[in-house]
Amino acid sequence: MQVDHVVLWVGDAAKALAFYREVVGLEPVRADEFLAGKAPFPSVRVCEGSILDLVPAQGAPLVGKFTGEKIPTAAGKPLNHVCLAMTGEEFDALAGRLGAANVATFRVGETSFGARGSSRHWFYFQDPDGNVLEARYYE
Repeated sequence: MQVDHVVLWVGDAAKALAFYREVVGLEPVRADEFLAGKAPFPSVRVCEGSILDLVPAQGAPLVGKFTGEKIPTAAGKPLNHVCLAMTGEEFDALAGRLGAANVATFRVGETSFGARGSSRHWFYFQDPDGNVLEARYYE
């Protein structure tokens, strides 16, 4: 198994798309269709098999009906965090773009555990909607 997609709740999908494309450096998916009003939300590609959906939070009640949830979820609210693993070069470039965009990064401690074990190279940051992302690379 692998993660296919993660839904992030956003206030303004076009603004979120610009942040993830220009600052985080991810490739847009269905951006033209979204901007033309032919898709309900845009996405950005993390890797060949995974995307982040940038879904407007005002659509949370409809999404809740679509998924058939019986127990209320945090629909419309930011999630704890999504971790993006990358190469050291990508990590440094992301840190540079975040700094240039005045996006704060946070880090506490020496190592952080993830899917491939512990890493000494990581930090957290928030997107404009409050969603927390972690960036890391493994040696």
